[in-house]
Amino acid sequence: MTGAFLNALGILAGALLGLGLRGPVPARAQNFFKAALGVATVVFGLRLVYESVGGTFAAGLKQIFLAMLAIFLGYWLGKLLQLQKISNRLGRRASNVILSARKNPPDAVSSLNACAVLFCAAPLGIVGAVADGLTGYFYLLAVKAVMDGLAMTSFVKMFRWPVALAAFPVFVFLGGISAACRFYAAPFLAAHQLMNSTNAVAGLVCCAIALVIFEIRRVELANFLPALAVAPLLAHWLG
Repeated sequence: MTGAFLNALGILAGALLGLGLRGPVPARAQNFFKAALGVATVVFGLRLVYESVGGTFAAGLKQIFLAMLAIFLGYWLGKLLQLQKISNRLGRRASNVILSARKNPPDAVSSLNACAVLFCAAPLGIVGAVADGLTGYFYLLAVKAVMDGLAMTSFVKMFRWPVALAAFPVFVFLGGISAACRFYAAPFLAAHQLMNSTNAVAGLVCCAIALVIFEIRRVELANFLPALAVAPLLAHWLG
């Protein structure tokens, strides 16, 4: 649960920074952090893929092929389950609360819920929590911690300090995913030598997340999440 703790800590640090700053974070600094976080997401994603692929060259190619196939099938499963539409709906509700705060005095409970939903629903958080729970690879959530901290510097100016409490539901949500993966999924996957298949897919999904960070193209990230479950099934059947 190291990653969940870092994510919560990043949100609290961002709130303190936002309260301490007289104005918003300069656009130049925001662009720098955006580029740095995009690069970090790619680097840590590819590192996770590298650490998950082993054996001979032919075996490595097969593992990459199965990971790509899992992403393809997982995407269509997510589309069938309408995960992206659910994510978009949650995002719109949270965004409406944020937009209304610019016109009307913000409601503390609604503001807290909006921030918590935005931070919890991010695909990078779910992927990072799974990777952290399975192998202790907390770097993805460390990247998300910086992202959320930067976002919180703006939220805390609109909604004031109570929104910093969003760090606690984020910790519980992501920590719960990590704990479930660590105590239930990890022993099963390790016993059947399927751990690397899930981690390889997690790393590749992170590279897709970087496309959104760099604003290269819009990607239905939530629809890729079922690939994390499809990967070990393919590895078991075709590995």
